[in-house]
Formats: sequence, structure tokens, C-alpha cells
Amino acid sequence: MNKVSIFSIVSKYTHKLGGLTNMLLIKNTVIYTGTGEILEDQQILVKDGVFHKISQKVKAPKDCDLIDAEGKIITPGLIDVHTHLGVHEQGVGREGADFNESSDPITPEVRAIDGINPREEGFQDARRSGVTTVQVMPGSGNILGGEMVVMKTAGKIVDEMIIKNPSGMKAALGENPKRQGPGTSGKKPMTRMGIAAKLRAKLMEAEDYLKNQDRNKERDLGLEQLAKVLRREMPLRVHAHRADDIVTVLRIKEEFDIDITIEHCTEGHFIPDYVADKDVRVSIGPTMSTRSKVELKDKTWETLKVLTDAGVSCSITTDHPVIGIEYLTFSAIEAIKHGLTEQQALRAITLNAAKHIGVSDRVGSIEEGKDADFVIWSGSPFDVRNSVEQVFIDGTNVFS
Repeated sequence: MNKVSIFSIVSKYTHKLGGLTNMLLIKNTVIYTGTGEILEDQQILVKDGVFHKISQKVKAPKDCDLIDAEGKIITPGLIDVHTHLGVHEQGVGREGADFNESSDPITPEVRAIDGINPREEGFQDARRSGVTTVQVMPGSGNILGGEMVVMKTAGKIVDEMIIKNPSGMKAALGENPKRQGPGTSGKKPMTRMGIAAKLRAKLMEAEDYLKNQDRNKERDLGLEQLAKVLRREMPLRVHAHRADDIVTVLRIKEEFDIDITIEHCTEGHFIPDYVADKDVRVSIGPTMSTRSKVELKDKTWETLKVLTDAGVSCSITTDHPVIGIEYLTFSAIEAIKHGLTEQQALRAITLNAAKHIGVSDRVGSIEEGKDADFVIWSGSPFDVRNSVEQVFIDGTNVFS
């Protein structure tokens, strides 16, 4: 075996494992699996980019690279379920603002994949912070904002970084579509009623389009993409902060019998049992942000604890670049300070997050057969004095 210093594996990421041997053994490690388990004195064999074997005793092949991780902690690669990485570039201004197609309040025809710049610095920030998977979506300026994708955070070609496309259709209620839409010029929507009405009307139009598919004289890209929601091929992911907006989302879910997730869910702590009864997943955040608008006045770190206790599957988001993606772990630490256990907080940025975005068969936990996306920490990830030492995606080192 080739003994490798914990700091010495540095390779350029390619889409598949490359640059080293295709096998890596990590020994003497403590694993926070992401499922709630903590496994001590473990060995992990990575082969062909996946977790091949996890046990206290692993027979290592002769040509295997070796990392001795004694005293370290290994977690799954972290996941942020709600970001605008690459479509809302930091420090660029209008030239890098490709997240809201503000020409119309209803734009289901657009796709985030067509606006992502993989060279945007936020991806590097993500890797340095242990974030290996993200969902990238349009902004919340539109009632219907377009399709989103799930991708790894390393690579040069967006199409080669994608692991789920599309992963949802973006919708938004509340202040953002009121503020940014035609309502500012006296045209609908000017109210929450108008926003919900236009969303329903477009869903009904898509229903008619589906019913008449054989007789449609012309194809309609927006309706075809919205039809995926009606066929339950992907969820409608709805930006909703206020409790009444959350209830509107759930009302529309039942009216059209579609899958939805609630994005932000800022006032979810006011109606936890109601949300739990509707069997939906929610993302919460960016709670580290300021109360920049009226609908954020009751934001609190308690929301995660209250909803988790009610049985709701919660994920934590930075909504990058609203809050830098490098603060995802800090957000989990704040959640712990306000009542979550460490393992609940870890699940909110690993396995719960993977389930939220529909990729838990590949990522979100350290289990045999899953993608070898993992982080080696100098100690507990929930102690701010500890640091990320190495990050691997598909078994390849992408940060050291």
C-alpha cells in the first residue's frame, strides 16, 4: 500500500475518479454516518468512486492508497438544498445575475442549468467548506421561476456535474413576487390573492395542455415543463416565509394533487402540526440573514427544533449567496444551540437534505454503494475551532 499523508492527496477533479489509483483506504477513523450513527475505529475502502467497504477490518489491495485518520472525524459530504450558485455570481452585479428571468412573472420554460457558471467562486467556497452537493435554482422574483438541478460542486462542465436534472420547478409566494412583478406598475399580481390566482391558472392551463396533448397544434415549452409537476415527475418547490403563505402552498398541493416542498418555511414554528400532517419536506433558512423584509420579522433558530419535534423532515439552507455557503456548518451549530442534537443537525445538511432533493440513493450518508463524497475534519464539525482538512467527491480529492 502507498501510505499517504493526510495533507498530501491533491488531484485535479475530473468527473470520474482519476489522477491517483482508483482505490483508497482510510483507517483509524470515527465516522458520523449521516444516518444518526457514530461508528468508531472504522476503515473505509473507496473503489471506483464509491464506498466499497466499511468495517473495522478491511483487507486492503496492494495498490491502494492509505490515509491514517486517527483523531479525525469523517462525515458525508455536506448538502445545501437551496442555492443560487453559479446563477447569481458574487461581486459581479448585473452581469452575473442570471437567477430571475424578470421579463414575466410566469416563466416555467426557463432552466437554471442554462445560467450556471461552474467557475463562479462560490463553488470553490463550497468545496473548502465540505459542501459537495447543491441544488441550484432560479430566484424567487417570479411566481413560477423555472426548473432547477442538483449537482456536485467540482468540475468544469455543468452537464458532467449534474446528478439530477430537473430536480424541481421553482415557485414563489409572498413579498418577492409582489415586489418584483408587474404589480409595481398596476398589473396583476398586486396581492397575495393575485399571486395564488396566477399560479392556479397556469397549473390549470398545464392540465388542459396535458389532456389535449394529441390535439395540440403547437408545443409549449413552459407547459411541457410544468406538466412534469402535474405528472409528479418532480416537485413544485415553493418559496414561502409567512405561515399563511405556507398554508396556501399546502392548499394548492391538495387542489392539484402534486408533490411540493416548502422552501424557507420561516414561520413554520407557528403551525408545526399542520405542516407535519401534510407530509412535506421543508428547507429552513437562511436564518443567519437579517430581518430584511416584513415577512422575516419572526424568523428564529427555534423553527428547526419545533418542526423536527413535530415530525417534519427539515433541511438547513444558506440560500447562497444570501448567506455564503461556507456558513452552512455554522448554521447547523446555531441549530444545535437552539435545541437540535448534533446528529439531527448533521442529518439536516446530509441525509435529510439528500432526501429533500431526491438523491438519497447516491449521497447524504456514508454507506456502502453510495458515492464516495466525504469530509475529513480535524475534530467535531460542530466545534467552530475545528476545520475541514480534506474533501472528496466521487473518491477524488477536491480540497486539501
